[in-house]
Amino acid sequence: MGRLFGTDGVRGVAGRDLTAELAMDLSVAAAHVLGDAGAFHASVGRRGRPIAVVGRDPRASGEFLEASVVAGLASSGVDVLRLGVLPTPAVAYLTSALGADLGVMLSASHNPAPDNGVKFFTRGGYKLPDAVENEIEQRLGEKWDRPVGPSVGRVREAYGEADRYVSHLLATLPHRLDGLRVVVDCAHGAAHMVAPEALLRSGAVVETIGANPDGLNINEGVGSTHLGPLKEAVAERGADLGVAYDGDADRCLAVTADGDEVDGDQIMTILALAMHADGRLAEDTVVATVMSNLGFKIAIRNAGLNMVETAVGDRYVLEAMKEHGYNFGGEQSGHVIMLDHATTGDGLLTSLHLMAEVARSKRSLADLASAMTKLPQVLVNVRDVTKAKASAPELLAAVAKAEADLGDSGRVLIRPSGTEPMIRVMVEAESHDQASSVAHYLADVVRTVCA
Repeated sequence: MGRLFGTDGVRGVAGRDLTAELAMDLSVAAAHVLGDAGAFHASVGRRGRPIAVVGRDPRASGEFLEASVVAGLASSGVDVLRLGVLPTPAVAYLTSALGADLGVMLSASHNPAPDNGVKFFTRGGYKLPDAVENEIEQRLGEKWDRPVGPSVGRVREAYGEADRYVSHLLATLPHRLDGLRVVVDCAHGAAHMVAPEALLRSGAVVETIGANPDGLNINEGVGSTHLGPLKEAVAERGADLGVAYDGDADRCLAVTADGDEVDGDQIMTILALAMHADGRLAEDTVVATVMSNLGFKIAIRNAGLNMVETAVGDRYVLEAMKEHGYNFGGEQSGHVIMLDHATTGDGLLTSLHLMAEVARSKRSLADLASAMTKLPQVLVNVRDVTKAKASAPELLAAVAKAEADLGDSGRVLIRPSGTEPMIRVMVEAESHDQASSVAHYLADVVRTVCA
């Protein structure tokens, strides 16, 4: 069996790939790796059993997976606080705020409803480094002494902690958003309650779509992967802008009053310039991934700022930020990390600060986004191929030729997906036609070479 952990936890079709048994085994192994019975818990002011917080998105499968995770943790001697349906960044924040030894989130983010996933947070609310994930995998199925009697973990509901998270978000804002009209698309996901509440409490005039989860409709035609309904709602309701989250709300994208999309690169440009102007951008540096548009790099450079590039995945962005003392970074997909306020990408936090800059500057979102000119970028997802063949000599030769033809005005990126059975082909060029032609040519090469 290959490595269980992908770029963002363990994912698969719930009940087939991600079974109740696997979820329980993962939680037991994680308890042994991350739990520390000798830790002092500031939240309860005592030494005692390890503490874990567990949250989930509204997928139907999250109900049985949550039961498995809670059972595995409690049977390992871990006290469990069940947070209920909350965004991933809320679980990360509450792991830290409640002094927990570990946090667990059940979600498959932007994936369709049949999928689900398990991701863990360490003490302090940080995602796991590769070495810790490897240790958890190595300890799956190991023999262990099972606690009995008073040593077993206790389980209690902590649904009210959602308010602690919302209050934290609002406390980060430099000013209120009174009068700003916004449409928010919650993707029928984990943010369907806390996002509208946070925006209303910030003073914004809020309209919602995608806020009626039934366990099966998460990300279905709505959310950050389907911006059409948000564009229509913004136009129909005369809003100043719209924001859309994915299923677990760890990222967001935006839409202008005219219906133009504003992606993560543009959002990062707006926020980086604002932070720089206020003297809040550490080392005048933004951390981004290899997927960021060339136009983003040019905008950052033209503003006199620095950019550090990492592999794809917001945890790699975070690792670079922590290692070098930077406080801002993110991904084109809308994962934005504001390390002064959060330990992971947080769609709600990002959207609130984006709106705060619109309100402060009294400029439209479209005007603010114009600070970056996007180069045409075409992404082709080639499914059902062998990801391990992405470095085959024939493919590398085709990429080298394409890069030579594009010169300094374009680039090529071939990347196996960390969460799905596909290889992503991304091409940027001076024109959309050129980018599309090169991308589809390389996609055909991938289909042939990586079959």
